[in-house]
Amino acid sequence: MKKHELITILGPTACGKTQFAVALAAHIHSEIISADSRQIYRHMDIGTGKDINDYIIDGKQVPYHLIDICEPGTKYNVFRYQHDFFNIFNRLRNTGIMPILCGGTGMYIEAVLRGYKLPDVPPNPELRESLAGKSPEELGKILADYKTLHNKTDVDSAQRAIRAIEIEECYKRKAPERNEFEPVNSLIIGLEIDRELRREKISRRLHSRLEEGMVDEVRALLDSGIHPDDLIYYGLEYKYLTQYIIGELTYEEMTKQLEIAIHQFAKRQMTWFRGMERRGFTIRWIDASVPTEEKIARFDALLSNPY
Repeated sequence: MKKHELITILGPTACGKTQFAVALAAHIHSEIISADSRQIYRHMDIGTGKDINDYIIDGKQVPYHLIDICEPGTKYNVFRYQHDFFNIFNRLRNTGIMPILCGGTGMYIEAVLRGYKLPDVPPNPELRESLAGKSPEELGKILADYKTLHNKTDVDSAQRAIRAIEIEECYKRKAPERNEFEPVNSLIIGLEIDRELRREKISRRLHSRLEEGMVDEVRALLDSGIHPDDLIYYGLEYKYLTQYIIGELTYEEMTKQLEIAIHQFAKRQMTWFRGMERRGFTIRWIDASVPTEEKIARFDALLSNPY
């Protein structure tokens, strides 16, 4: 039976993935590769929940990768992520390290574990023009009809939904293949959190981040010259806070709509992960609320007898 080459830690937002991954990395002398589609951007810290200080444990820095690698305003994608991931993964494996892939972007995780060959999808001006003016809800219904790999968990802005449809249309003409990278044999651990506890943590975390200066962070990005549409493209915090700053929403409307959107996002993440199980992945679920030491003990038992 093929030996594990990677450890994957996944779960919905606010379940404590990073804290567990960092403790586990320190435990097994590993390094973390992020699977978060927004933490790749510099200066987008509070809204993406980078919490870089969490990567220090017992005074020592746990190495991490694919965080702060792009300027805000750029359009990173799964094609680039896959290539960046394998560059780091192969380098770490060649030095004897079994990396930890940690994040909540299911599309990124599945793309690297499957080793799909993904086309670098160019813009489709005609398609974009035909979809212009449709609401995110209408675009979401169109996207739901596609059956391929593209992420449907974070399309709460029209730009993201149109880009997702653009990618799906490209895949219809040239479907992803499994011949560019070898599939990665990973021990996959999911952190499962009670729905009501998850909702409570999301709400508490949102208000904490607002108090920490998340509005000022988004205002600084806009003041640096980034177009509002480019921040709205990133969805969730950056969508709603931008709309508040440019006067499209009141503060109360922004906080209420954003909180609802994050709850919906967490639900879609879990839908993706359950879909991964239906597509043949084995995810070993651990209760997110148990102490870190117990999670690590559970990991040790799984690593020694994963089947």
